[in-house]
This record gives sequence, structure tokens and C-alpha cells, in this order.
Amino acid sequence: MKKGVSLLRYRNEQRQQVALKLKKAGFSVQHICRCFKLARSSFYFNAKPKPLKPDEIRLEAAVKHLHNEMDATYGSRRMMIELNHQGYRVGRYKIRRLMRKCKLIAKRPRLHKYPWAGKASIIVPNHLNRQFNPEQLNTHWSGDITYIRTGQGWLYLAVIVDLCSRKIISWAFSDKPNTELTMRAIRLAVNKREPLTGIIFHSDQGAQYTSESFQQCLRELGIQPSMSRAGNCLDNAVTERVFRSLKSERVNYRRYKTRQEAKVDIIDYIEPFYNQKRRHHKLGNISPVEYEMKLMKSA
Repeated sequence: MKKGVSLLRYRNEQRQQVALKLKKAGFSVQHICRCFKLARSSFYFNAKPKPLKPDEIRLEAAVKHLHNEMDATYGSRRMMIELNHQGYRVGRYKIRRLMRKCKLIAKRPRLHKYPWAGKASIIVPNHLNRQFNPEQLNTHWSGDITYIRTGQGWLYLAVIVDLCSRKIISWAFSDKPNTELTMRAIRLAVNKREPLTGIIFHSDQGAQYTSESFQQCLRELGIQPSMSRAGNCLDNAVTERVFRSLKSERVNYRRYKTRQEAKVDIIDYIEPFYNQKRRHHKLGNISPVEYEMKLMKSA
């Protein structure tokens, strides 16, 4: 048994658990501790059932509730921030230990490599130039299209994001990735926000954005277009990150039978969750809606 233990490379907690099982099986404590390299005092101390602390029970319940409420999207960092906001004085490593104890695993995005280069657009230049942190609302917007698999076929989603607050200010769905989809999204954003002229709208070089119809729509709305380099997702990193969060935290864990089912679930993610609840690191760990309210109060 002594040679076998060295091969298994048990940690202290695992050694203690195996030692307790061997004690119940009839082995002597002295023999077990010598083979497992455990102090007999440590064995007897850990063998005693520890009294449950009320504060620990409440914290564990809060961690489980928050994990379910945020749809398993919070890791130890954001969970610590949220619990501290609720009045719990707890550090990240204790949260990590409780999550491991309760077997709570946060959703993780898949790794993806993005290209660093690409040809500039011949239609409009890149006016944004990766200036992703404007100080005022309704001055810099970005948009893109993604696709969602359903039982009825592909569903296409176009979004418009305010780069200042990272809020998804409008969205549109269609069963076809055409210019009509992007035009509906940009018009809806203007109707919702009623911005002043001089907005820069940034997108990629997709046909939906380079078409004459869409460019004419931007001119009518008084919006200045801006485009990424060809195939360079980093030039539109904020919108790409929105889609990454949407898919890694919601869509990849769903199986949509119909397009309507997908629409309802995605809208539920965007408005009540992403815009109003989900804490954003770039905004100082507050939600986009809370960040916009903070800006309005300070103005």
C-alpha cells in the first residue's frame, strides 16, 4: 500500500478521504498514517465532522442562486464583484473554492484566431481606427451580422452597438442575410436613440454594408460610414465580442426548433440580461444600462 500511494500522487484532501475509507474497512490508523504520510493528529482532526457555520451556508446558497440567475456565465471574478455588491465580504479565492465544492462550472468561450491584416475598403476609409472607447453616447456605433442554426434553417441577426456604453441599442432578424436586414437595424437604432448628426457607424466590408442601398440609407440618416480592413475582425472587435458572448453564454447551449423560438431566446438574452444585468469589465464592472444612467447623471 505504501508504494501504491506514491504512484497515485494524491493531494492532502484525497489522502484524507481514502484514509477514512480504509479506517472503516478495518485497517489500523497507525498503519494508514504511516503509508499515506499523514500525521495522526491531522487524521483525527479531519475525521471529526465540522459544525456548519450559518454565514458559510448563506454564502454557499448565494453562490448557487447567482450561478443559476446569471445562467452559469459568471466565473469567480464577476461572481465576487456581484456578491460584494450584495453586501457579502468575500474574496475571489473563497468563491472559487465554493464553486468547486458545489461543482459549479462557468461557461467558457471557444478559442478562435483572428487575422491581423487585410486590405482597406475602397468604398469608405476606416474612420474609427479602433477607437473603441468614446466618452459620449451616440457618437460611435458599430454593427455586424451573425447566424444562428435552427430546425427551420439559418436565422440571421444584425445588431447595432453603442461603443461608449457597449449597449446593444437595436437588433433585427431575418431568414436572409441581405441589405434589408441591416437597414432595418440601423433605422431602428436611429428611431430609438434620436441622435444628433455626426455619428460614425463602423462595420465590416460585407455586401450588406457596402451596397449602394445601405450607403444611401446612411446618407439620408446623416451617419458617416466607416469600414474594417477585409477579413480583419479586430477592427470591429466590440461587435465581435458581443456575438462571442451571445453564442458562448446562450446560443451554443440551446437547440432551437423554430426561428421564432430562437428570436424569443436571443431577445431575452439581449435586453433583460446583457443590457441590464450582465457586468462588463470595460465599464467598471457595471451593466451597459447602469453605465448610461451614470453618464446622464454626471452630464
